[in-house]
Amino acid sequence: MRAMMIAATLLALTACQAQTPEEDTMPEANPTPETCIADQLQHHVGQPLSRLPLHTLPEPVRVIAPMSPVTMDYRLERLNIEHDGKQIITRIYCG
Repeated sequence: MRAMMIAATLLALTACQAQTPEEDTMPEANPTPETCIADQLQHHVGQPLSRLPLHTLPEPVRVIAPMSPVTMDYRLERLNIEHDGKQIITRIYCG
């Protein structure tokens, strides 16, 4: 009976061990640089939104008006363009 208790305890402890994935299947830990073109559009900050050719920009693009609700998900490839109430671009960033 005692041997069965010890075996059951060892089996339970073995099941609780953390399993680690194989080294070659682990995702890369290196950070990814920005993949949208926000850095190339910074010269548009302070200009009217109408001067920015939105239809030529690579998707996904999100134009954010003042007080607009936006999702909080972070997408590195998404270009975000914020503007004020007078349609002047205030910020361009990835995310």
